[in-house]
Amino acid sequence: MATGQRDYYELLGVSRSAGEGEIKKAFRGLARTLHPDVSDAPDAQERFREVVEAYEVLSKPETRELYDRYGHEGLRGGGFTPTTFDLGSLADLFGAFFGDDLFGTVSRGARARGADVVEQVELDLAEAATGVTRQVPFPVTVTCATCGGTGAKPGTEPVACATCSGRGRLQHVSRTKFGEFVRSQTCPACGGAGRVVEEPCLDCEGSGRTVEERALQVDVPAGIHDGQQIRISGEGHAGALGGRAGDVYVQVRVRPDPRFVREGNDIFCTVDLTMTDAALGTTVKVPTLDGETELELEPGIQPGTLRVLRGKGMPVLQGFGRGDQRVLVNVQVPRRLTEEQRHLLEEFERSAGAETYEVDEGFFQKLKSAFR
Repeated sequence: MATGQRDYYELLGVSRSAGEGEIKKAFRGLARTLHPDVSDAPDAQERFREVVEAYEVLSKPETRELYDRYGHEGLRGGGFTPTTFDLGSLADLFGAFFGDDLFGTVSRGARARGADVVEQVELDLAEAATGVTRQVPFPVTVTCATCGGTGAKPGTEPVACATCSGRGRLQHVSRTKFGEFVRSQTCPACGGAGRVVEEPCLDCEGSGRTVEERALQVDVPAGIHDGQQIRISGEGHAGALGGRAGDVYVQVRVRPDPRFVREGNDIFCTVDLTMTDAALGTTVKVPTLDGETELELEPGIQPGTLRVLRGKGMPVLQGFGRGDQRVLVNVQVPRRLTEEQRHLLEEFERSAGAETYEVDEGFFQKLKSAFR
């Protein structure tokens, strides 16, 4: 990334709570100042690339959320790579990002960036904990191999539009008592391309693009959260008139695991004890993301007690270490008793004293500690 560890909000000169409109306005102003078309500063090109990258991240909710939570490391782990923008003209820049030129008029005939592709992969929680590589198939429009994207039949070439003389735009001059007013609009004959195809390519029917099936190997990083997206730059639909291709966004869905509940990087599970096991103490097998482990529970353990297995939770996304696994103890109370069992329990209750049910005064303190 061009910016290394520089803060994107600082680059655009906006606060971290800035809205979409404020971010767009800040980027427009900086782009007009720093673009090599208008700036002679020796570092203008590098600074321009920095603000383009910052805008790419902060203008999209999914990349902005990833950056806000995990910073630059989270973006790299989420598959973000900055656009390799060829600078071009300042009008091309605004057309690529906003679909308009410097004066806010629509520039449909310019080389348009291709549309993005959104696909989805599903993982088990255990797979999200280790990270996996998945093959993601999807249909995508590509540049027509027969005509090379021109839309014209091989052996022919598009010709200049007779309506606009190849300019792609029409100007209408109106004279009033206040002076002359010039109105510019996209040429309706060529759609702003400045050229027309007289003999269309038979394979793409003059569009310059065809549809094909493609598959990408997508690396899903360990610790990814449900709903996060991975971006693969430049692998989306082909752009019009030679414009750059769009991106592929792979949304990750993590299937619920009946054994665990995830909260951040921690996971929670329960163990069920019989009343006698809770009173006498026992050793139970507890499921973890790494397989079963044994957990020793002392005599007299109370329902609602939490035991913490350090480092047994989810990996920190693009970071170090893992969260914890918190085991909640549930004590099962008998619902149906035989006459003999009822008699034995009644005998036990008559023999029990206050010391039998001694209150653990540190229970609530332990509960607080478990949630820290």
